[in-house]
Amino acid sequence: MNSPVSSPELEPTSQSLGAFIAELRQAQGLSYHDVSIRIKYSALQLEALEKEDWQALPSGMPLRWMVKSYARLLGADESLLLGMLEEQTGVTATHNIKQKKKQWDGADMSLYTEPTQRAWGWWLIIALLLLIALFYALDQGWIPENWLVFDWLKELQS
Repeated sequence: MNSPVSSPELEPTSQSLGAFIAELRQAQGLSYHDVSIRIKYSALQLEALEKEDWQALPSGMPLRWMVKSYARLLGADESLLLGMLEEQTGVTATHNIKQKKKQWDGADMSLYTEPTQRAWGWWLIIALLLLIALFYALDQGWIPENWLVFDWLKELQS
């Protein structure tokens, strides 16, 4: 994987994220199409990012993921580019979502769902009935003797 870019000519000279990314991309000789194929964002989105057209780009975490993917491809420091993004757009990495612990009461369960417990008792009953049917068929002589591979089954039949 590429190591973070640290050459002095590719350090951010201004606080412009788009110009810095464009400079990195051009230094590596990559086109929008090349980058688009590698990081799976459209060439129009990449161009909008370099022009800092924030209205044409997704907001929030998808924008952060896009910048992070672009940084990885270019071998730039992800935290540096994400910091620049934060300064320009206000998109932050923190999540202040508090998960509320909820006691499950079954009220939110659909009426048509199957219970999670398996009916192993039914399998046991079915196996027992098949076994009884097999011994009854042996007793009545309905099973030919050449089908009986075990000697003890032949003794049961006679």
